Amino acid sequence: MKSLLSTTFLALCACEVHAAALPKIDGAALLEQITTLASDDFEGRAPGTHGEDMTIAYLQQQFKQLGLEPGNPDGGYLQTVPLVGISSHPTLSYSGKDGKPVQLRFGGDYIAWTARGDKQLDVANSELVFVGYGTQAPEFKWDDYKGADLKGKTLVMLINDPPVPDPKHPRLLDPAVFGGSAVTWYGRWNYKFEMAARMGAAAALIVHDKTAGYPYEFVVNSWGRENFALKSKAPDPGYPAVPGWLQQERACELFKAAGLDFKQLKEQALSRGFKPVPLGIKLNVSMLNATRDVVSHNVVARITGSDPQLKQEVVVYTAHWDHFGIDDTLPGPRTQQIFHGAVDNASGVAALLQLARAYKALPVAPKRTILFVATTAEERGLLGAQYYVRHPLYPLNKTVLNLNIDGLNLWGRSREVELSGMGKSSADELVTAIAARQGRVVRPDSNVSYGSYYRGDQLEFARAGVPTIYLRSSASKAQQYTTQQYHTVHDVVQPSWNLGGALEDISLLFQAGYQAAQAKDQPKWKDGAEFQRR
Repeated sequence: MKSLLSTTFLALCACEVHAAALPKIDGAALLEQITTLASDDFEGRAPGTHGEDMTIAYLQQQFKQLGLEPGNPDGGYLQTVPLVGISSHPTLSYSGKDGKPVQLRFGGDYIAWTARGDKQLDVANSELVFVGYGTQAPEFKWDDYKGADLKGKTLVMLINDPPVPDPKHPRLLDPAVFGGSAVTWYGRWNYKFEMAARMGAAAALIVHDKTAGYPYEFVVNSWGRENFALKSKAPDPGYPAVPGWLQQERACELFKAAGLDFKQLKEQALSRGFKPVPLGIKLNVSMLNATRDVVSHNVVARITGSDPQLKQEVVVYTAHWDHFGIDDTLPGPRTQQIFHGAVDNASGVAALLQLARAYKALPVAPKRTILFVATTAEERGLLGAQYYVRHPLYPLNKTVLNLNIDGLNLWGRSREVELSGMGKSSADELVTAIAARQGRVVRPDSNVSYGSYYRGDQLEFARAGVPTIYLRSSASKAQQYTTQQYHTVHDVVQPSWNLGGALEDISLLFQAGYQAAQAKDQPKWKDGAEFQRR
């Protein structure tokens, strides 16, 4: 009974505080901040450019005006993130069994790059090996590698998880294996490249097809120009020397050159008994790289907790400030060459500022410290968040929750709120209770095959053991945005936007973070969650 009364009191307290703070979540100010960050002046907010200088100056100014303390214990609002910018110019060919080289076209046929700073990188006569889905999942008794020696070889992999049919309902996927229709960590490209590096492979090519959940244009825009890596003396353990993507049509031709049928091997890869298949042909990659050191920044601000003991613990809100900058090769005037990133993620950063305003409006700060982190280089592989968790400004074992914002619902109010990663931690209960008070219901991500949970900064916090909250929009117009504007120059401020849904979600995120900052107990991972803190 005491626990129930305590929970009820906490909920009532949160409602009262929310009523005081909500007027500070201002739709007009939100739109103004999105418009500023997505303007031509900010040049697409690419790390290491004038656009970054504009962005971090603006965010520091905003946090100072709101009266937030510097978030870095060194007394500043910035956490330096050392990067290497790498512009790769690869040539790639393979020799079939007839010995004739087949040259592939960069961009149109494949994308390849490197996370290493070598000015020239060559992969010569590397044997191609098909490794199915490139997955090693002991809990599902699945191992696509079977102990094969893959050092120095080039792995060809399928995207996503193995779609294993449900034995009771063959037209459906088995929910007990790799989450059924949901994409798991094993299905993500970063897991696959990481496995290739762990196996000692020289290169890895993921076959892109329509099941990837995003168009090939996304692949080209994401990795086809300058790429970034965290600056380090050792090679990045998350990548082989040459990671890349291969168009499905080119993959079919490659397998045909090996005397094999791609579709048949893809079917074979659905079996636990699958073993790596040497293709009997060799890959050659020669890559010239132009590199530059880039000093980028996470922008951090805080509100110190009011409880003498609990203030050592932290609730972290994150949103990435970066986007893809400018592509001078695109036709049209300058404004049509800029990746403005209005939804992705000027909207999330503006939400971060509105949350900071709401917290500052409280008569008493929450018991735990509230940290706001606008991360860099999310579009380049979650690098800003990755750097933070590798070099945390506050101990991760005292970080109770991460609430990440990557795009807002700008298409009007919705009775449903989607919680990406639902079922992984007790933070679900916070979201469900608050949404119910708003007259809404919470459901898992409707597009589970998209793998949203594994695509944003919350992933790095989860992998470090921190429970997370990441909301998604179920609006049909959000799906239209994904197919027509996402990661293109068309992601701009729209006069048709309706901010009602965004304001409601920001309110939910405020209340969830506040309750986590006040509660006696921290959110916990649920049994079986892949990122359960060890």
